[in-house]
Amino acid sequence: MEQGSYSVGLDIGTTKIVAIIGKENEYGKIEILGIGRSKSLGVHRGVVNNITQTIKSIQQAIEQAEANSGLKIGSVVVGIAGQHIRSLQHSDYITRVDSEEVINDDDLDKLCNQVYKLVMLPGEEIIHVLPQEYKVDGQAEIKQPIGMYGGRLEANFHVVVGQVSSIKNVGRCIKSAGLELGSITLEPLASANAVLSQEEKEAGVALIDIGGGTTDLAIFKDGIIRHTAVIPFGGNVITEDIKEGCSIIEKQAELLKIKFGSAWPGENKDNEIVSIPGLRGREPKEITLKNLSKIIHARVVEIIEQVYVEIQNYGHEDQKKKLIAGIVLTGGGSQLKHLKQLVEYITGMDTRIGYPNEHLAGDSDEEIASPLYATAVGLLMNAINTKAKVKAIEESHDEVETEVIYDEGNGQATTEQPKTLRERKSIFDKWSEKLKDFLDNAE
Repeated sequence: MEQGSYSVGLDIGTTKIVAIIGKENEYGKIEILGIGRSKSLGVHRGVVNNITQTIKSIQQAIEQAEANSGLKIGSVVVGIAGQHIRSLQHSDYITRVDSEEVINDDDLDKLCNQVYKLVMLPGEEIIHVLPQEYKVDGQAEIKQPIGMYGGRLEANFHVVVGQVSSIKNVGRCIKSAGLELGSITLEPLASANAVLSQEEKEAGVALIDIGGGTTDLAIFKDGIIRHTAVIPFGGNVITEDIKEGCSIIEKQAELLKIKFGSAWPGENKDNEIVSIPGLRGREPKEITLKNLSKIIHARVVEIIEQVYVEIQNYGHEDQKKKLIAGIVLTGGGSQLKHLKQLVEYITGMDTRIGYPNEHLAGDSDEEIASPLYATAVGLLMNAINTKAKVKAIEESHDEVETEVIYDEGNGQATTEQPKTLRERKSIFDKWSEKLKDFLDNAE
């Protein structure tokens, strides 16, 4: 199979690194061709803190995915998270030279590029500029202004900002692992693509992706991204608490959490006890499941309350901004028993667990449909979409349009001449190119 017909998403997480190879089938669903995963050793709270270890882990995941699929991986779409990510709202406008001409892609590009020039704090860089609504000559709530007439084009933007050094470190790891960086996507946006339906995005929904090192939040309303946040706590902090509270090693704490853990202490009876083998011939330890649940409950409540503060910051209390579809939980941490009930209890919002199986072909491996792989599937979808865009551009570039020239002398349309359609790059592709140049020059 030639390189062009498949894409790769690479999720560099705090606990695991996942590489997924896939392509779109004739029904528009995603067919998974191969998957590779490895333990992530050089990432802390979503940020690379050991380049050598991360490169090793990436290579392991990539090699496994290549072996599974029998394909060679060249370019990848990578996710970025971490507590350095912040988002802000910004409005900007341009005055058009000729209001007699209709608004086209160039005008939108010009407006977005203007936002990229915003002055950020030292060491920060804009990752995404996401237009929300447009205004044309004061007429508000326009979702798509192309084809309209107007002199002043305004827009509200959701701007996602991250630390230059963290972005460079991710790029460095990809390059050193022998891969090409296709583009970088904010992880909550990737997860949202994989698990949310268009109806939920229209009605208003908060996606909470509980990973190992971070909990990511993305809020949608009227089909538009309204708020994003990354909270620097995840499943690892719960494991750490169990380790400290029960005086056991990390491996045992993780197993306890997965097998017996519950976010709701009332579920466990007082006499339910689990025995843990002691180290090197020491006496085994006995831990009551009630205590285990209490430890987990305390930390989970803290994480959910922080997320809920962000949801309130967005303005969920306001009738117009109400999130009718409630909350969708995804990520590895969402598999904790009774978490859904606890989230509903704390926030008072409808909650469901989000599985990325909606976009996958029917014969996909059940394992991949787990919330654990939501971000990786979302990144793969992003990779497929950007490739489709490039293909569409290439195809339209090959088309030849005929242009009719009107001859005023005899009042007839006399000549036709070919006009090649020009190639257009999306703002995202331009940003990827800028990032590539930036990484090349940084060496």
